[in-house]
Formats: sequence, structure tokens, C-alpha cells
Amino acid sequence: MRDPAPWQRRYELIALWSLGFGVFSQYLFVGNSLGISAALFTCAFYGLFFYAIKGRIGGFDQWRGQSKSGWLLCLPVALLSLSYTLFNNELFHMLNIVVIPALVAAQTVLLSRSSTKPWFRTAFYQDVLYLSLIKPFSYFTVPFGLLVNRVSPQHNSGGKAGGGKVRRILLGLLLASPLLIVVILLLASADRIFMDLLNRLPEMFGDYSIRTLFTRTVLAVFISVFTFSYLWTLLFRRTDDQWRDGSEGGTANAFSSAASAASRQQTPLSLDALTAGTLLISFNIVYLIFAAIQFSYLFGAANGLLPEGVAYAEYARQGFAQLVVVALINLVLLLSGLHFIRREGIVAECVRKLSLSMLVGCTVVMLVSAYSRLSLYESAYGYTQTRILVQGFMLFLGLILIASFIRIWSEHFSLAKAYIGLAVAAYIVINYVNVDAIIAKQNMIRFQDTGKIDMEYLGSLSTDAYPTLIKLQKEEPTLADAINNVKQSLKDEALERGGWPSWNLSVARVLNEE
Repeated sequence: MRDPAPWQRRYELIALWSLGFGVFSQYLFVGNSLGISAALFTCAFYGLFFYAIKGRIGGFDQWRGQSKSGWLLCLPVALLSLSYTLFNNELFHMLNIVVIPALVAAQTVLLSRSSTKPWFRTAFYQDVLYLSLIKPFSYFTVPFGLLVNRVSPQHNSGGKAGGGKVRRILLGLLLASPLLIVVILLLASADRIFMDLLNRLPEMFGDYSIRTLFTRTVLAVFISVFTFSYLWTLLFRRTDDQWRDGSEGGTANAFSSAASAASRQQTPLSLDALTAGTLLISFNIVYLIFAAIQFSYLFGAANGLLPEGVAYAEYARQGFAQLVVVALINLVLLLSGLHFIRREGIVAECVRKLSLSMLVGCTVVMLVSAYSRLSLYESAYGYTQTRILVQGFMLFLGLILIASFIRIWSEHFSLAKAYIGLAVAAYIVINYVNVDAIIAKQNMIRFQDTGKIDMEYLGSLSTDAYPTLIKLQKEEPTLADAINNVKQSLKDEALERGGWPSWNLSVARVLNEE
């Protein structure tokens, strides 16, 4: 196993210290007013800056800095940072939120000689704005590239298949974490019991809710990545122009090496079995917990688990949209697991198939829960075309999952043929089930149960709903006048269709009705 070069180790350490800086910053600011935290934040940033800039570009270009003009800015930055500790003037506190970062940006650009313009010229401040507010965003992927490159089994084991298992597991967790956070948030917003469970988990670490932890995490990650990207901008700023005239070849070569290190892992897209298994197991653990909650809901046991102040009826008919989104995410994970995981022996293959099968099972539970939730929602608020089509889409996803399950255990089963065939068949079925008639019928049943009906919406349906409206008029005399208005509107619309080339059975049924 080959150790990373000195310059590469330095950049990895800068990324690590940037992460520590982000975590420290969120601790200072989240839930706290600005006070001594401003001075501590400033000191921590300067410590990180001087560590990163010393011997810039791996020692090929020693740091000298513009000492006279640059060091003079230490005094105003220090005094303004301390003002948050010494005074409590709200106006100046607000202004200093802009002024202090501006002074820090100007000083760091001066000390790192990242601008060749004199500090008293307008062009210098244009460079400062560009380097501090625009250019760092182009380097946001660099710290992630360094991290993935560091834990990549190929990089750390010289390409050997038996590379460090710990690193492969870490890579799986690293790849799973961003999407897993999104999935957990979707599940939490879909299910109040799951949300309450998540809110209780952080209590062992303090009085935090899941929302607070999310805020802290996002803030820490953003500060970490932006700080690293800004430092990276200062480290490599001058190379942009020097490459054009061929000067300082050693500097350019060092930067090229750093860039290649961050992207070395760009080999044909596939994951080894251990990394992929870690990723899939991470999702399945969350889904098993969520599925257990859904089973309690489906069998009526969720009442005792509900947070205080949440009605069961309200809980049961919410969250179907989020569950459908998670099901789609799982379908993408399933397809990726089928096509982008390397085969590495009988045991690894068995783990892969079992993990994917569990993913299918948990997704089916989510679809069943989403379907039943939407049904309850329709019972409470009525049936519409969008809601009926969403239910049809859920059924289609269920068939897709069944086909995917067959493909997991049968390598010769053509998933593409199954998907295309199911899509064509589903589209034909949805055209022939007469959606508008279903909507009218279901709303009629709902009216008989609840006494509520939206005649205005029924009037927006096509002539396909006409027979159901006639039946409703006969069974519910109290709605006779409203239905007559709807029928007349449909007839007027039918008369405007034109001559015999526009003949339609559904329309003809309306015109011939006495």
C-alpha cells in the first residue's frame, strides 16, 4: 500500500480541520446570540488560514505575503470582533456581519498574494469579491473528491480486490449518507410516529430535535465546504494565469497532481460488494423501523404510539406523497444494485440479493401504506382525477417491484422487456377504466356516507361521467337541480363538437338521453 504524497496529506488535513471548524462554528452560533462567539470564530478561522497557507502548494511556492498592508488589517478585524463581546448595539452588530467578513477577505487575499493588483485600486476589490463570493463555489466538489479518494479501496490497496474492509465500509456509509438524510426527512414528514421517534433519539445527546440536528448539520457542512473551497481558491489562484504563459511549471504540476488525486477514482462506475452492501444495509435498517410503524398503523395499533395532540385520522391520511417519492428513490437504488455492483463470490452475492429483496419488501410496505393513506384522504376530501391517477401509479410501481424482485433472483429475466411491457399495458388500462366515471361513482358513494359532494368539480368532468350522474340524480333527489345544471352543461359542450366526423360514443349517449 502506497502512502499519499506530502502535499496530498496536507490537503486532506486542511479538509479535516475545515470540518472541525464547521462543527465548532455551528456549536457557537446555532441557538445563541452573537457575543464572544464572534471573536472565537474569527480566531479559529485565522488559525486554519495560516495553517493552510503556510508553504502553499505543498512547499513549492513558499508563503511570503504582503506583510505591511496585510498585517495592518489585524487591528480592525480584532476590534470589530471584540465589539460583540463588549457592546450590544444592534445596528452595529448587523453592520459588522458584513464588514468583518469583507475585511477578512481583503486581508487573506493580501497575505496570500492571490491578487496582483495594488490594494488601493478598485481592481483589487473586484478580485476580492470574485475570490470570496464566486470562485469558491466552483471548488465545492474538491473536499468530497479528496475524501472519496482517501477511502477508495483501489487507491489505498494498489487496486487489489482484498483491500481494507474498513475503508470499503466507510465508503459505503459515505455514499449512503446524503441520500439517506433526504429519505429520512421524507419519511419523517410522511409519518408523525416516525418523526416523534426521530425527535426522541437526539435526547440522549442533549435537548435537540431532529430539526435542530438537521440545521446544525447543514450549517456545519456548508461552513466546512465553503471554508475549504475558499482556502483552495487562495492556494491555487495564481496558477490560472501562469499556465497561460508557461511560468512556474512546478506549481502547475503540483496543482495538476492535486486535481488528479481528487478525481482518480473516476473508473468505470461500479461498487465492490462490501461497499454496496453497507450502503443498502444502511437504508434497510431505516426502512425496517419505518415498516414496523406502518404495520402498527395498518393493523390499528398506531393509536398508542401517536405523539400527544395528534389525531389518528389526521395521522393516517397524510404523507402519501412523500412515501411515493421514497418509493421512486428506492427503485433507483434497486436498479443501481442490479447493474452497478461487482460480483465478488457466493457470500457477497447472497448478501446483495437479500439486501435488494429486503429493499423491495420495505418499498412494497410503503406503497401499501401510501395507497391506504390516500384512500382515507379521498374519503375525507373527495375523489379527483389527480388522486385516482396517483393510486394507479402506485399499483404500477407495485408491479414494477414484483418484476424487479424476479430479476434479483433470476439473472436471465429481462427487466427492460418487463418494464416496457408493463408501462404499455398500464397506459392502455388507465385509458380504458373510465377514470371520470370512477371519480363520479366514488364521490356518489362518499355523498351517501358523509352527505358531502363537490358538484362544481363533478361539472368539470367529461361526458364519461354522465351515466353515473343520472344514477345519482335518481337516488338523491336533493341534488336534482344541481345535477340538471351539470347535465345541461355537458349537453351544451357536446353540441359544439361539430359534425359526424366528431362522433363519439360517450358524447352520443349524452345527446340521445331524454
